[in-house]
Amino acid sequence: MTKAKNRLGEDSVGKLLLSLALPAIIAQLVNVLYNIVDRIFIGRMANGDIAMAGVGVAFPIIMIISAFSALIGMGGSPLAAIKMGKKDNDGAEKIISNSFSTLVIIGVVCTIVFLIFKENILWAFGASDATIGYASDYLTIYLFGTVFVQIALGMNSFINTQGFAKIGMFTVLIGAIINIVLDPIFIFTFNLGVKGAALATILSQFVSAIWVLAFLFGKKSILKIRKEYLSPKLNVLLPITALGVSPFIMQATESIVLISLNNKLSMYGGDLAVGAMTIMSSIMQIVTLPLLGLSQGAQPIISYNFGAKNIDRVKKTFKLLLISCLIYTVAMWGALMLFPEFFVGIFNNKPELVEITSWSMKIFFGGIIIFGAQIACQQTFLALGQAKISLFMALLRKIVLLVPLIFILPMLVASENKLAAVLAAEPISDITAALTTVIVFTIFYKRTFNENNKKI
Repeated sequence: MTKAKNRLGEDSVGKLLLSLALPAIIAQLVNVLYNIVDRIFIGRMANGDIAMAGVGVAFPIIMIISAFSALIGMGGSPLAAIKMGKKDNDGAEKIISNSFSTLVIIGVVCTIVFLIFKENILWAFGASDATIGYASDYLTIYLFGTVFVQIALGMNSFINTQGFAKIGMFTVLIGAIINIVLDPIFIFTFNLGVKGAALATILSQFVSAIWVLAFLFGKKSILKIRKEYLSPKLNVLLPITALGVSPFIMQATESIVLISLNNKLSMYGGDLAVGAMTIMSSIMQIVTLPLLGLSQGAQPIISYNFGAKNIDRVKKTFKLLLISCLIYTVAMWGALMLFPEFFVGIFNNKPELVEITSWSMKIFFGGIIIFGAQIACQQTFLALGQAKISLFMALLRKIVLLVPLIFILPMLVASENKLAAVLAAEPISDITAALTTVIVFTIFYKRTFNENNKKI
């Protein structure tokens, strides 16, 4: 236990960040496969373009479910690490135990609510007569695995925050491998179609959840899930949800963005444009999830040393995180602008879908070149426990900027340019939000770290 603590507080920052971030990045890259492999196989079905559009309509609900796991997992894990830095492991175990029981409750409630209102929600989210059947079939089965999703995603954060990045990586790796193996068997061999894709997903999440719990109840974990702390307490949950509301909004509002985009794209481009957005949202995951892997590697270092009042290590870790994120997003921007057809071809090879998606990508991804700066600053706010600032930044990009622009920009252009106007909302909001986040973080950075550490 002491050795694991000393790593966060004493090891070389560069080597430590690499050792923690690399497994997290691998886990996130595997998580990309986890999330998009269904769509890759579904795209190869008969009527794959329509089936993929149907899954795209259901995807906002799946993102809302995942957002709840972030509310608790990403809200609780930095607080647990800060407690560890203060040598208060008992307080950290109250956080982890309350988080577990709360995630189970959330999983049960989400399952019931979405099963009851499933069809009405899907129609409101942009389903058509052609896509509603696929969307409903996929979502119905997926919802029965909601509790497993909450545990696998939410509790894995508490493994990573203790410095056990490899264990956290295997949580995702095990589930992804099972999903990849089962998908073609269920979809094609058993001829279950989109139902088979959903079944493969929930079975893989079940195994991942068992893996996470086996570790957190086991001997190797520094922090344990304690029976005496399982009963949710308001004084424990309020700080968790206050900090977790930022990543929750980041993910939940992504569903609002997709709903808005699907409705407008369906209006101006039909089901083909909705299918293109399903592919682009998958590619967006390829871009963003490794960034989250980098920030997950940095989070325990920043949180622990902030709690231990070792500000030099906090500053060094942030600078490495910022440089790494920017290098990655610049490289991804170049690849997407130069080779859009390659990325589209991963999902579907129908000429009309490849054409509209490749054209759309050059507009939609225009702002990711500086997206790395926003992620680095926003995730550092989260690691430092700055709930209010992190929440504002989460709201700015999507709710304040992106969603209104999706509706406003098409009103300002001629009918033949309305589809492009909808897509242009994304880069405009990305660039504006990134610049704002960097400015706010620079002000916070100087006041917190450079003025005699007054706030520490």
